Amino acid sequence: MARERKSAEDRKAEIVQIAIQLAGELGPDRVTTQALADAVGLSQPAIFRHFPTKPDIWLAVGQTIARRMEMQAAPEPGNDPLAVLEALVARYLGQIMQTPAIPAILFSRELHVENEALRRHFETVMTGRRKMFEALIREAQSQGQVEEGSDKAADLAALVLASIQGLAMRWSLEARGFDLEAEGRRLIGQLIRGCAGPVVR
Repeated sequence: MARERKSAEDRKAEIVQIAIQLAGELGPDRVTTQALADAVGLSQPAIFRHFPTKPDIWLAVGQTIARRMEMQAAPEPGNDPLAVLEALVARYLGQIMQTPAIPAILFSRELHVENEALRRHFETVMTGRRKMFEALIREAQSQGQVEEGSDKAADLAALVLASIQGLAMRWSLEARGFDLEAEGRRLIGQLIRGCAGPVVR
């Protein structure tokens, strides 16, 4: 049976999607270009016609994951900024459940040692996410939900982001054996409300 002909853009998207799937199944460090070519049904030279190098494939993977997460996790307007933050965290964790490769990619050798462009990309994504959290916490401060303090919002935003990353890694290490979104709502919700604390004016 002849292989379906696809446009270059469709084929690149297919390669990226299969790379994400294989990363979730095998781990990013074990995804070779030959394994990727076999899964897509192409030769290795055909893969490299779409992506000149293996780091280019992983950069496209990182960009695709970030784009999907940002599209599905944009904050919704609300009168309670802490509730908006908690909902945002839950949606991020839900997206990780849908794409189990995310924790493996974030903590892979490919990201931390071999691919500076991918590392910079995720650093930019994480910085943007932390600033989004911080803006919501500052809004909560303005409403009297969180104690004022020059570093309070930035510190809580950093704690929330670190908690998402740590919980995602725990979920991965425990063979995805619990509901990540529900556990995040419970634990990170307690962190947010606990750090907020009662504010007396």
